[in-house]
Amino acid sequence: MRKYFARKIFVYALTFFVAVTINWMIPRFMPGDPVQSRLARASLNNPEASQAMRDYYTSVFGFDLPIWQQYLNFWGALFKGDLGISVWLFPTPVTDVILRAVPFSLGLLLPAILLSWVVGNRFGAYAARSKWLDNTVLPVGYVLTATPYMWLALLLAWGLGIVAGWFPVAGAYSFALRPDFSWMFVSSLVQHWFLPFLSMFLVALGGWAIGMRNMIIYELESEYSNYLQALGAPRRLIRKYAFRNAMLPQITGLAVQLGTVVAGSLLTEIVFSYPGLGFLILQAIQNQDFFLLQGAFLFIVAGVLIANFIIDIVYVLVDPRTRIQLQGGVK
Repeated sequence: MRKYFARKIFVYALTFFVAVTINWMIPRFMPGDPVQSRLARASLNNPEASQAMRDYYTSVFGFDLPIWQQYLNFWGALFKGDLGISVWLFPTPVTDVILRAVPFSLGLLLPAILLSWVVGNRFGAYAARSKWLDNTVLPVGYVLTATPYMWLALLLAWGLGIVAGWFPVAGAYSFALRPDFSWMFVSSLVQHWFLPFLSMFLVALGGWAIGMRNMIIYELESEYSNYLQALGAPRRLIRKYAFRNAMLPQITGLAVQLGTVVAGSLLTEIVFSYPGLGFLILQAIQNQDFFLLQGAFLFIVAGVLIANFIIDIVYVLVDPRTRIQLQGGVK
């Protein structure tokens, strides 16, 4: 198993290097000049002062260096935990800006991913043995899994936010409140959180329900299920083994779907102006903030890779056949 995890770590490290390199290149191939964008907000009328400020910002952001030197400096600063200074929010460090947005993104992603996976798998398992649920869950699941995150977010914002007026449709909490641990602030936080969470939860729920329903039916028709049934094993026991075996592809699917769910989170945050990484990326693009953009993408890439590595570990722990193969018991 040490060799297995060492190989996995090498693959993830290589993936991280390539992804971060592409992440560093993307802003620099974008049209526009971040220094000019910064000067435009300063509204300087004196040409000499404007040129002096341009030289100053160009030097501070390192744009006066050759492109290869900028790349090496980026990796050197990255190993020190330095992501640079935000062009848009100068002179705030990018790390500080991102750390303020990460809790909001995690507060959406973790509940949406975990709850949709658990609830969807349960509904799918029940649908596989109930004709009434199967006729209900399957059509609804297909509709939900085919629904774009942004479209459902807009629909929920219009229906439950604007028409019904039950929930707010912008921000993470009321602008009239200051963050604290009071009941009023927590209540506002939950109300603003609910619609973005619900849109992500519903879209992911349909895919997990359909996948588990199909896997349960496949497992119930497999040879070992027929063999147990011929031996007179209780139906409940057969379903228990079918559920456990059907869970394995769902764990793998969770790793595969992480990138899609993260992308859905970014779009959802933009729709609701929710101050997470997705909304931060939009602001960085609009303000041509190279360092903030690459820093936000860096956190997303690292988060997805770490989550996939954890799922790989869980898969080995859950499936005993994998451990036997790793130990050389099965060739």
